[in-house]
Amino acid sequence: MRKVIAAINISIDGFCDHTAGLPDEEIHQHYSDLLGEGDVMLYGRTTYQLMEYWRTVLENPSEEKSMNEFARAIDKIPKIVFSHTLKTVDWETARLATRKLEEEVLELKQQTGKDIFVGSPSLISALTNLNLIDEFQLCVHPVVVGAGLQLFKNLDDKLIFRLSRTKTFSGGAIILYYEPKTK
Repeated sequence: MRKVIAAINISIDGFCDHTAGLPDEEIHQHYSDLLGEGDVMLYGRTTYQLMEYWRTVLENPSEEKSMNEFARAIDKIPKIVFSHTLKTVDWETARLATRKLEEEVLELKQQTGKDIFVGSPSLISALTNLNLIDEFQLCVHPVVVGAGLQLFKNLDDKLIFRLSRTKTFSGGAIILYYEPKTK
């Protein structure tokens, strides 16, 4: 059975804001490598539309090699988008989900292959409530944003995690790898 991995950037104060993080060459390389370990990325509409930015980097490459590599990695991995408002997606490697989140993820988990990544706060919360996430990879950036979208919003129950490992970046960010204690 494939693992469902929630991989997301957050601030020290626990907010998810893709514009507030401090991505550097080392972090871009980490996520480029990580995407190569997966078969699919699950997005909600908002995060999907934010990630479409990387298509512009493919068209007009950056001077930073690691950004270009990440753009190629994010372009390559298949994406499933969960949205009630989008009728189509035009990224060649993306498709709209045709079933409810739980049904789609349960079927994906049963298939053979590499890991399933979840990169949207709303999907992470929903899948956490459904007890379908096997690992949380929280990249905590050394910044306080003070407000924004909370990662664990609308959870049904208290959750307890087991820290399995960490990864520290030279710029001060750290990835905390957690597994739910109920698994």
